[in-house]
Amino acid sequence: LEIGASSWDKSNDFIAPFSNYGKKTVDFFSPGVNIYSTYPDDEYQSNSGTSMASPVTAGVAALIMSYFPDLTAAQVRNILRESTRKFDNLKVKKPGVNEDVNFSQLTITGGMVNAYEAVKLAMNQQKKIE
Repeated sequence: LEIGASSWDKSNDFIAPFSNYGKKTVDFFSPGVNIYSTYPDDEYQSNSGTSMASPVTAGVAALIMSYFPDLTAAQVRNILRESTRKFDNLKVKKPGVNEDVNFSQLTITGGMVNAYEAVKLAMNQQKKIE
């Protein structure tokens, strides 16, 4: 999975200005701005980056895999992609340029990671296995 970084601000600044994006390359976005996280020397700090967004997605994947261990990695990947939250007609600044575009045009799925919907989808997938 390739993850872009989003902020908490649901305006045209929703996408982090440093984030990767791409309708053919980035699967979806995940929170990656001002994430309070561990830091060297037993400290905590707020950090931003796709290196903050990716662990959020990994955490959702770990949650699914811990509750539904019979699902394959490919199934979990598909669940994460299919369960993203969409933002209808949300205009955002395209990273690196001063151009507003539809959020849905910046990723393959047109969405953002969504733990709740991912767990619901995993539950349905698990029932099909049983």
